[in-house]
Amino acid sequence: MISEWIFYIILYLLAAVFTAFFAYCLYVHHIHQKYDHIPGPPRDNFLLGHSPSLTKALYSDDSLIYDLFLQWAEKYGPVYRINTLHYVTIVVYCPEATKTIMMSPKYTKDPFVYRRVFNLFGKRFLGYGLITAVDHDIWYRQRRIMDPAFSSSYLRSLISTFDEMSERLMDKLEEIANNKTPAVMHDLVNCVTLDVICKVAFGVDLNFLTQKDSPFQNAVELCLKGMTFDVRDPLFRIIPKNWKLIQQVREATELLRKTGEKWIQNRKTAVKNGEDVPKDILTQILKSAEEQNVTSTEDFEQMLDNFVTFFMAGQETTANQLSFAIMELGRNPEIYKRAKAEVDEVLGTKREISNEDLGKLTYLSQVLKETLRLYPTAPGTNRWLHEDMIINGIKIPGGCSVMFNSFVSQRLEKFFKDPLKFDPKRFDENAPKPYYTYYPFALGPRTCIGQVFSQMEAKVVLAKLLQRFEFSLVPGQSFDIKDTGTLRPKSGVICNIKQCS
Repeated sequence: MISEWIFYIILYLLAAVFTAFFAYCLYVHHIHQKYDHIPGPPRDNFLLGHSPSLTKALYSDDSLIYDLFLQWAEKYGPVYRINTLHYVTIVVYCPEATKTIMMSPKYTKDPFVYRRVFNLFGKRFLGYGLITAVDHDIWYRQRRIMDPAFSSSYLRSLISTFDEMSERLMDKLEEIANNKTPAVMHDLVNCVTLDVICKVAFGVDLNFLTQKDSPFQNAVELCLKGMTFDVRDPLFRIIPKNWKLIQQVREATELLRKTGEKWIQNRKTAVKNGEDVPKDILTQILKSAEEQNVTSTEDFEQMLDNFVTFFMAGQETTANQLSFAIMELGRNPEIYKRAKAEVDEVLGTKREISNEDLGKLTYLSQVLKETLRLYPTAPGTNRWLHEDMIINGIKIPGGCSVMFNSFVSQRLEKFFKDPLKFDPKRFDENAPKPYYTYYPFALGPRTCIGQVFSQMEAKVVLAKLLQRFEFSLVPGQSFDIKDTGTLRPKSGVICNIKQCS
């Protein structure tokens, strides 16, 4: 009798599973019918859609997933479709649609994409930080708190800190030059940008250039690696061979948030006790938060969200941009000579760089902008299309994600002549300005709050490097791009360094 009941239960469960699966397949078929009038590559599979091609590109050592997006853009035009199960992404590089959607606050960030990094393998990670907050009210409230910490007047006061941290790199490079050993530039500038964030944002001086195997630095690296896998490969966490890495990433996430909690609480205590505190970004944030009566536990968690966000976005992306700029200067001797001549003319033998000096380094600005065109370190963003829209003559039904990929738009011949050529003259003041096709820091209300901060820092570091040292790329290294959630040089950019005479 009992075995008969078990048989019927199993039979009903199987029937329920089959019915649910059949219903889901019908829903996927409905989605296909709804969006299949939009151009796009043939699906690899009815149910998985383009997932096999995307997964293959994600784990390829020979190419980037963004190369695949670029190939599809060149073949299928300015609007094309990607299917993953029942989920549809419309990739767009039409300038008018880019302007309409990205410049308007009514098109929110795609919740499916950005809520995936709220947690990282079960540990709160970026949460409701400035990058990931989907709800406009939550984002806007945080942005108002953060804005004073990124005002132009305050950023101008940071030039001395950028200068000080850059000097540490110069001392390290002098030591390397004297020892006549190659320098892995990405590792070195990564230490500097991490030092800058710690000092400028939180008043903590860790001097990573003197540390080996720093737990904090390793935690940032592990979280970046884990974020890439967790966001792009839904099956990553269920494969046993990945469990060790997943545990390491969880511990790294916890370390970052505990460190943030400690630094924030220390600052709060210092302020409460009337101690002198640095006029850094953390002080500005706490001051603004107090004025707006931001005191709840969730508000504190959001501070930690932004603590982690600053380290993930503000440090890594600037280091990668500097690494690519150094790589391209090493590959293009004429551009190198012109950039160095401008630095020598503006700075001479001065050791301290002023805001006025930065304003005069116009060609160096062009080099950095062209670096971000060819190598956008954070290459894409998604918006949620909640209503039907006509894009480039094609009706796009609402209820889907729209992807804007700067890697694609900034490497297309129709927008940038000879797009793979590194040419800073594209950004000369007399050159035509790109129309909604160049957006390394996104566009509109959700543009990166730290872009001015980042470019000031990058310009100071690069100017000092050109002023004090001659460098050349070590022959035989790869110039490929590595994708770790952001884009960085695969080789790390290995240079021979020599002090200027």
